[in-house]
Amino acid sequence: MDYTPTQSGFRQRKLHPITRLRNSSRDGSDVSQLFDDTSGGGTGSQMGCGNQYVGPQAAGFSGQSLLSDPMSNLAMAYGSSLASQGKEMVDKNLDRFIPFSKLKYYFAVDTVYVGKKLGLLVFPYLHENWEVNYQRDTPVAPRYDVNAPDLYIPAMGFITYVLVAGLALGTQNRFSPELLGVQASSALVWLIMEVLAILLSLYLVAVTTDLTIIDLVAFSGYKYVGMIIGVVAGLIFGKLAYYMSLLWCCVAVFVFMIRTLRLKLLSEAAAEGRLVRGARNQLRMYLTMSIAVAQPVFMYWFTYRLIR
Repeated sequence: MDYTPTQSGFRQRKLHPITRLRNSSRDGSDVSQLFDDTSGGGTGSQMGCGNQYVGPQAAGFSGQSLLSDPMSNLAMAYGSSLASQGKEMVDKNLDRFIPFSKLKYYFAVDTVYVGKKLGLLVFPYLHENWEVNYQRDTPVAPRYDVNAPDLYIPAMGFITYVLVAGLALGTQNRFSPELLGVQASSALVWLIMEVLAILLSLYLVAVTTDLTIIDLVAFSGYKYVGMIIGVVAGLIFGKLAYYMSLLWCCVAVFVFMIRTLRLKLLSEAAAEGRLVRGARNQLRMYLTMSIAVAQPVFMYWFTYRLIR
């Protein structure tokens, strides 16, 4: 509305809406939207009591997410089930060849056990009770029984022997990666061959024993302790110290193997309470002696070339 002055006062004059819009824009005041935008460019329009419509793109997105969420959840569940089944199958097949559950038992050691076992390997003469303790028909863990076989000392002994052999070769200016690899591989191959020979002998003699392949690997790997002592003594004090220390360790390992394996290989005679004097019992005794004698032979064979 606009008022124009007249003689009798002010007369009201109607203005066109476009004129009012221009006037308001000139004054700098807020121009209200005269018409709603219904172009439908993906934006919502107000209607009624302030309710806002949802555009077609937003509606399509919500519907797509509603359909895609159950499918993704189903795919994730199906994938996790396949992964669990594959893991069980792999663990089952691997455990058939490599009993990982049993390997945990042979590595269940602590510092006290390692110290006692090393002392037993070097000084086995004063030890009296050589029987392995059992709990509910299951042997106790090595950390609770010094007579129980373990794989920690043989594994660490093999690695230490390779390092000491490299040191000995370096002091003699004979070190090379190839020669060190030959030294390590030959020791490992002969260990495997020794275990296979013992298994074959047990099969031919028909000995009923609870010795397993891992037990044989453990008992055969204890000789690395004496080999390390002999080589280190030779490097520090000379060749005479090498022979003296190696001789002591060879006798100690021989006594250790005799007293340990006789309970394993003569278990039937011990269970009957009498000594069976037959051909089979003599074969068992010969087999025990052969395994014990083989340890000093291997100890000397793998170390005499390292000391010059």
